[in-house]
Amino acid sequence: MTQPPARTGGRQGLPRGGAAQTAAAQTSTVDASAPDAHAPTVASPAPVVAESQRIQKPAPAADTRSKEELARSKRRRGYVFGAVCLVVLAAIVVLIARLLVSTSAVQDFLVTYPGQTPLPAAAPVGIPVWLEWQHFLNAFFLVLIIRSGWLVRTTLRPPASWTRNNTGLIKTKGKPKRISLDLWFHLTMDSFWFLNGIIFVVLLFSTGQWMRIVPTSWAIFPNTVSAALQYASLQWPTEDGWVNYNSLQVLTYFATVFLAAPLAAITGIRMSGAWPSKAKRLNRIYPLEVARAIHFPVMLYFVVFVIIHVTLVLATGALRNLNHMYGGQDAVNWWGFGIFVVSLLVTAGAVVAARPLVLAPIAGLMGKVGR
Repeated sequence: MTQPPARTGGRQGLPRGGAAQTAAAQTSTVDASAPDAHAPTVASPAPVVAESQRIQKPAPAADTRSKEELARSKRRRGYVFGAVCLVVLAAIVVLIARLLVSTSAVQDFLVTYPGQTPLPAAAPVGIPVWLEWQHFLNAFFLVLIIRSGWLVRTTLRPPASWTRNNTGLIKTKGKPKRISLDLWFHLTMDSFWFLNGIIFVVLLFSTGQWMRIVPTSWAIFPNTVSAALQYASLQWPTEDGWVNYNSLQVLTYFATVFLAAPLAAITGIRMSGAWPSKAKRLNRIYPLEVARAIHFPVMLYFVVFVIIHVTLVLATGALRNLNHMYGGQDAVNWWGFGIFVVSLLVTAGAVVAARPLVLAPIAGLMGKVGR
């Protein structure tokens, strides 16, 4: 008998177990390792992954930066925090000084000690041309010394090194000593600054100008307190730097010329390769650690001195003060200011030019420059 043809429009039945078998076959085809939904769950052992196949967590963004960049970023944050602290401290000092100056006892003290002591009768008047040039050269060398010294202290990977020919004092066990190019530049500027300082001191005592910056009376100490109170209260002391500095200026200039500068030179020589390393007795008397502990604070003193000095020069009569220092005259005009601007441009140009590209050929005349 002929079977009827299969119907296409209605619901057709499936053989017993056909749906389950078809689904199982499809499932096994797609993923043979998939667990049976009706089977009990059994914890499978953790797969053993080779050390090289483990997924590494991405390193933080800061870890991809060099140590020098991290140190530079940390220093910048420190500078900002320090600047804020200094501003707050300065505001507190001004407030306290103004409160003190308003009292009758302090006002009587200021009348008794106006902030200036008389000079010896033989003291010269005015500022000679050689002192103006010395002022510029000292500032020029000092800026380059501070900058190069800071690079020596903070640069972790110097861009270049310098090796002196094995004929001088800078040796290590008979071999030439290798130093960074920044340190070479720092020592070179130190040498010029030291030579200029010797010329300055000789001229200072041979022309009588020493009497303007060396204390000659015990009255300078209470007058220094008086001048400091007047500065701190923003009531500038009456002065005439062309004839006589106030007592605070005298003590500050004396400390800078006769204390800070020699300390910077002596400690710098002790830290340099020119120091005799085999002088055991001398090294015990003057250890290297002592020189390092003194050298950096002295550098900070010069930085603070320059900032305060320039600020007060500009705030207490810029044109007249700059004429004293650069123009060679006791007048109020723009001549000294113009020379001051030129000196700033020259100093800034030297700072910009003090790069390995410029320094390497110069250092190569005295030794070997390499990586």
